[in-house]
Amino acid sequence: MTFASDQCLPPNSRPAVHVDDHDDGAFSQTEGAGNSDRGLAARMPFFASSSSSSTELNSQVAERPSSRTLLYPHTPNYSNPSLCSTATATPMPSRTTSPLYAQDDSASSCSSDSEEGELESSLLHESHRRSFSLTETPRWWANGPSRRRRRDLSWLGTCRWGFRRFVLPFIPKTPLTIIFTLLVLTAFSISLTYLIIYLCNPDKEPLPWRGYCTIPNYSTEPPPSFLGAYASFPIHPPSITDFTPTSFPPDNLDSLSPAGVFVGVFSMDTGFERRMLIRSTYASHARSRNGAGEGDGGVGTSRTVVRFIMGRPRKDWEQRIHLEMQTYNDIIILPIKENMNDGKTYSFFSWAATGAWVPPLYSNFDSVPQNLSYANLTSPAPILANHDPILARQDAQSGSPKPWVPPDFIIKADDDSFVMLAELEAHLRVELHGGPLPRHYNKSPVLIAPPASSNQSTVYHPPNDDPLIYWGYTVKNRFMGGELYALSHSLVDWISKDPGAKEHVTGAEDQTTARWVRWHPRADDVRWVRERCWIYDHPKAGTVYSRGFLFPSEAKRVQTGIISDIQRWYKSYKSPPSPERSSSDIVPEDFVPVFGPHGETPSSWVLSSVSTFQVRYSPPVPGLSSDHSIEALVEGSDISRLTKWNATAADEAWQNREGRIRRYEGKRVGGTTVVHSIKKHLWFLEAATALLEGEDYTESELAQGAAEASPNFAELVATLDR
Repeated sequence: MTFASDQCLPPNSRPAVHVDDHDDGAFSQTEGAGNSDRGLAARMPFFASSSSSSTELNSQVAERPSSRTLLYPHTPNYSNPSLCSTATATPMPSRTTSPLYAQDDSASSCSSDSEEGELESSLLHESHRRSFSLTETPRWWANGPSRRRRRDLSWLGTCRWGFRRFVLPFIPKTPLTIIFTLLVLTAFSISLTYLIIYLCNPDKEPLPWRGYCTIPNYSTEPPPSFLGAYASFPIHPPSITDFTPTSFPPDNLDSLSPAGVFVGVFSMDTGFERRMLIRSTYASHARSRNGAGEGDGGVGTSRTVVRFIMGRPRKDWEQRIHLEMQTYNDIIILPIKENMNDGKTYSFFSWAATGAWVPPLYSNFDSVPQNLSYANLTSPAPILANHDPILARQDAQSGSPKPWVPPDFIIKADDDSFVMLAELEAHLRVELHGGPLPRHYNKSPVLIAPPASSNQSTVYHPPNDDPLIYWGYTVKNRFMGGELYALSHSLVDWISKDPGAKEHVTGAEDQTTARWVRWHPRADDVRWVRERCWIYDHPKAGTVYSRGFLFPSEAKRVQTGIISDIQRWYKSYKSPPSPERSSSDIVPEDFVPVFGPHGETPSSWVLSSVSTFQVRYSPPVPGLSSDHSIEALVEGSDISRLTKWNATAADEAWQNREGRIRRYEGKRVGGTTVVHSIKKHLWFLEAATALLEGEDYTESELAQGAAEASPNFAELVATLDR
């Protein structure tokens, strides 16, 4: 700033300019110790005499030994009044000097401007001998390196131009446009999410479950690699006139010795509530272990045990898991970190090959498997769990319990599956005692399975050999679903010892298990037993495998409808006569509607009265009571078919429901085996109520005399009266 005044001071009274005011360095290394006084004088804010002339100033500057290049141009000393000012000089500046370049006042009225210019030219570096303006940007790019920097940053200007030209006009600026933009982005995100889910979901079409419950499995060979993943019925039925739907169980089931079944339920340290639900329902319930109706007193599941399998618990859960193990005696801790698809299944099979034990036979049976390689292995009876077989607990109370033996089947199950133990054991018992003769066997088969009069295929068991059985729900003709699958003891023992299986333990565990089975030295002899009727997902799961809780009576009605469809299609099929196809009851190889690798799924075979694929479940009518809502989840029930609210219709449908005797058609087993994808505890309780609870005879059936053929009819009537 410049102080204006009417009077001017003498030119020689102006203080000297200090060129080191902005010097932030020390003395030059060339300056000696003897020059310290001169250096100190050069850094004094004022010269000794304020009346020094410009000549003296130049001489003092010339004497200053400094080879440094000035970093800043001359900054006027505003603490000294100008020659035209009447203000007195102050010893200290009124404000700190600014590092910015000062603007030369070309319009100054002082007569010493030219002298200052000469002084400034003598002091400044050549690159700084110019005037600077606070209103103009310094032309720092005039130098060579700065030009290169400008060229390097040219892309930044292009980006800025493109942003202003193409992006900025589309950015919403008003509240209305901002809200609209947010809505559009939200809709786009949701649509993209559903598109990704659809593309990643391999199950895009419902499955013909009604056909699965009707058409028998005509082959237990491993699925060929060329078979399509979605070929539902690649093998044609041999005949239409003699076509017999699947029927279970065989008439002589109770004469076959029970199978030893070790059920390993995969769990984790935080799954205490689900473990308690399993302990109190299917692991111990009489209808799960004994079957429907009068049951068998637990004989069939006398060799079936349930244990929970988990990896090492976390530090915060160690004490709780330890106390739970001491209380229930049903937890197996594997020496691995808890995981799902990183080797837990292999670790379980490796342990089960030598560590899994089941109770022995407690009774005599007409048929008992012979010459099993593991039949003579025994182990002392362990401490029993409360849900272990009742016959095993009675044997433990006798004081001299029998030793336990290796299981015939080791089962891997998920804790989101509800398992009917009697049904599971009955299926595995039939497979243990027989099966189709393997292709590569020439030994004389021994018939030990149900006779042909029971409408069952003749099944055989090769003597002097352990059975090789892989049982479960076949997914895409490639592997058994991970909700529950069973491996015979021989397969588990081989997996635990094979070095190749040990090196391939990661990946989807159910698919990994199928690869192990295909690597077996006798892979062609392994019986792939497919069960796709009595294993399904919970009706509320909404998956491609979901349907209502299924019972044998409804399955019988389903089979009647499927047989009618096949016969109608066959009659409408037109083909020219040929010598090779003289019999009219033989299905042609090009029977297109359903059968064959490229068969089409009939829409009528996927219908369910309870659930619809990709549609969230909702009750058929609102306001249903607890009992009515459970009945609405039963496949084919009258309540599940209601379409509008009508209290009278709902009550009438409830009165017309079937009792357990009619639903199981008077048999002990033959119904649902596994309900999977139970993601909520409420769903688990619904499955338990639908499959384990309910009367053997309803009031309506008793009133209509539907149970007159039962020998216990009078007793049941008396029980209901009480």
